[in-house]
Amino acid sequence: MEKIRVFLSDQQVLFREGIHFILSGEDDFEVTGETTSNEEAYSFIQANPPNIAILSMHDVKTDGAEITRHIRRNVPSVSVILITDKKEPEKLFSAIKCGASACLTKDTEPEHLLDIIRVVTQGSLPIIEELLTPAIASLVLNEFEDLDTINKQFDDLLANITPKEKQVLNAVATNGEMEQLTSKLDMSEDTIRHSLRLILNKLVSNEQARNIIDVAQRSLPSIIRTGHGNGKTTEYVTKAEFNEFKDSLMERLKSFIGELT
Repeated sequence: MEKIRVFLSDQQVLFREGIHFILSGEDDFEVTGETTSNEEAYSFIQANPPNIAILSMHDVKTDGAEITRHIRRNVPSVSVILITDKKEPEKLFSAIKCGASACLTKDTEPEHLLDIIRVVTQGSLPIIEELLTPAIASLVLNEFEDLDTINKQFDDLLANITPKEKQVLNAVATNGEMEQLTSKLDMSEDTIRHSLRLILNKLVSNEQARNIIDVAQRSLPSIIRTGHGNGKTTEYVTKAEFNEFKDSLMERLKSFIGELT
């Protein structure tokens, strides 16, 4: 049987060695390497991609959400499990949007950790369960409301939620218990979880697209030329140049989002 290859990164050596010890006691795992820095981890992961990267959400130089975005964009075969001290809503929401498959706290029971790694390897996304938290559902609703302005600038390029998905999120924001949700929404549990999976996909694709937009906006000054006239210095870009820049950006975003969906 082919072993599940795991890479570990955490500043706390004892915690990292603890995970290594747990994995080494199982026949189906192989630890391919470990480090104290997410930045170093990214280099190792690119050179020798594991099946699973277990990374720290709290890194001094590069936090877990940022490094996960890089991994999901450049080494998509690698699934990421983020480790945090405690599940604060904002941090957890960052973990959801960046494309992590799961987010666990450091006090997670060893058996649960092993179960999570195994199901993630099979393609499951345990992080979907976090969307059933009322505080997270509220953050998701706010996120999609904030997209309206950006979408107007980019021809509705970013994904938005459907009325049905919004109904699910509103219900979760009121009460995240599945039994109450199925009754209140008159939907099966499978239907609700399917909606949450679609919402998760939209959050991840939008986050990556917004990062591309941010980079493109920062790079816009590089195509602006400086002209001199009437003793004044003026920065300008022709309409044709700007349209070319915008069309190029739109094509990149459409291509990227197409890969995620």
